[in-house]
Amino acid sequence: MLFDQIASNKRRTWVLLFVFFLLLALMGAAVGYLWLGNVWGGVLTAFIIGGIYALSMIFQATEMVMYMNGAQEIQEKDYPDYYHIVEDMALVAQIPMPRVYVVQDPSPNAFATGSNPKNAAVAATTGLLNMMNRQELEAVMGHEVSHIRNYDIRISTIAVALTSAVTMLSNIAGRNLWYSMGGRRRSSSDENQQGAANVIFLLLSLLAIVLAPLAATLVQLAISRQREFLADASSVELTRNPKGMISALQKLEGGPASKRPVDDASAALYINEPRKTSSLQRLFYTHPPIPERIARLEEM
Repeated sequence: MLFDQIASNKRRTWVLLFVFFLLLALMGAAVGYLWLGNVWGGVLTAFIIGGIYALSMIFQATEMVMYMNGAQEIQEKDYPDYYHIVEDMALVAQIPMPRVYVVQDPSPNAFATGSNPKNAAVAATTGLLNMMNRQELEAVMGHEVSHIRNYDIRISTIAVALTSAVTMLSNIAGRNLWYSMGGRRRSSSDENQQGAANVIFLLLSLLAIVLAPLAATLVQLAISRQREFLADASSVELTRNPKGMISALQKLEGGPASKRPVDDASAALYINEPRKTSSLQRLFYTHPPIPERIARLEEM
C-alpha cells in the first residue's frame, strides 16, 4: 500500500506537469497569433520564457530563502537531538547531510529548501522543537528530507515559474488583443472564409487569455498538494512509523498560527500552511487539508 501510494503520487505529478506545459504552449500560441503572426513562434517563445523563469528561480541561493524566513544555521552542539534526527533521516534516505536551521517562532512548523540534495537545508521552528516528541520530530524531519530526496523543491519551483510565465504571457496577449482584432478584421474583409477563421482564432485566444492563468494556478496547487502527500508517505517509508507522522500532523493542526509575515513562495515550502485564514482562502493554499493527509496515512 505504501509503495503504491508513492508511485501513484509520482504519476499524478508528472501528469500535472504535462498539463502545465500544454497550458504554456496554449498561451504561447495565443501570443504568437495575436502579436507575432506566427503560432509556432509564440509557442517557442513561451517555452524559452518559461525555461528562463525556472532556471533563475531554481538557482536562487538557499541563504536567501533562510534569510527571508529569519532562520539561523545551527551546529550539533546547539540542538543535539534535532541535529541527530536530521542526520539519521538523511542517512536512511541516502542523501548528503543537509544544513540545519532554526526559526525563532512559537508556531510549530518546518520546511526544506535547495534545488538538489547537495545544496539542501532544513529548518524547524522553536515551536515545533518544543512541541514534538522524538518520534514526531523524526516524522517531520523524514517529511522534509523526503522533499529533498524527491527533488520536490525543484518541481515546485518549476511549477511556480511556469505559472508566472503563463500569467505574463496572458498580460502581453491581453494588451494586444483589441488591436489585433481591429487590424485582422480590416485585412480579411475581402475573404469571408479568412475572416471567419480569424474570428475563431481570436475567440480561442481570448479564452486562453482569460482561463489559462487560472488553470495554471490550479495545476500548481495540485502539484504542490501531491508532493505533500508524497512526502508524508515517504516519511513513513523512512521511519516505518505512520503513527508518528499522524501524531505530528495532529499537533500541527492544533498549533498556533505564525505571527510573522510569510510570503506565498515561503508558505509553499512549509510542512503546514503557516497562515490561518478563511475557508475560502484555504481553497487556494498549496497544502492539502491535514485531516485528508491523516486519512491517507491511516489507509497504509
